Amino acid sequence: MIPGDLFSVEGKVACVTGASSGLGRHAATVLAQAGASVVGVARRASTLEDWRNNTDGRCAAVGGDVAERDGLPALIERIKEPFGSPDIVVHAAGLNTREAADDVTEAGWDATLAVNLSAPFFLSQRLVPAMRQRGWGRIVNFASLQSYRAFPGGISYGATKGGITQMTRAMAEAWSASGILTNAIAPGFFRTELTAKVFDDPERAARNAAQTCIGRNGELADLDGPLLFLCSDASKYVTGQTLMLDGGFTAK
Repeated sequence: MIPGDLFSVEGKVACVTGASSGLGRHAATVLAQAGASVVGVARRASTLEDWRNNTDGRCAAVGGDVAERDGLPALIERIKEPFGSPDIVVHAAGLNTREAADDVTEAGWDATLAVNLSAPFFLSQRLVPAMRQRGWGRIVNFASLQSYRAFPGGISYGATKGGITQMTRAMAEAWSASGILTNAIAPGFFRTELTAKVFDDPERAARNAAQTCIGRNGELADLDGPLLFLCSDASKYVTGQTLMLDGGFTAK
């Protein structure tokens, strides 16, 4: 018999970046509704407050930019203030400039790298000591279809998401022996602000759906099970892995 609390996050403290919209907002909501105390982090303070005010559970909103390296120590202290240092960190903040290879700018490249790859590492690095002291922690990175596939206009975004899969393995190697497990979720096509242009083109959205084995694009609720699995004791022997949450898009 499977214990009823195997997927439980009750009593845990979670930090979710990119919590003001899209998959990050949904992840923060799911964890709060599942019993975790959740600190949502995002640059857009007003939309983040909207999330906090409309979510059941213990929630706190911390406005800030995870890509600002100089401000990271102060941001960490603000994250810890409401409920203590997090047991769970979900890195959902993301940036996709969609610049063609010939048009990539240094500014766009650096901004994409800072948000998508550097921030998840340096934020985790500063939160690991408290997890190590407790002997338990969960880090969930967000990879992408572009971790493995090249898409038009995606060279900087794809480079960071390819880096996420390797960084996930390296973080697992570094910290898993201390009880801190690191994995990544790689979503397929979900309707969010980041993919609005894709879904605004019905033919393109239909082609993407047809590319999956299941025959449809992702729905926000499809995130719930994999997220709770990776954030709970259900995944206690899983680390360094990237879970393709894509309906079989990469299987075809």
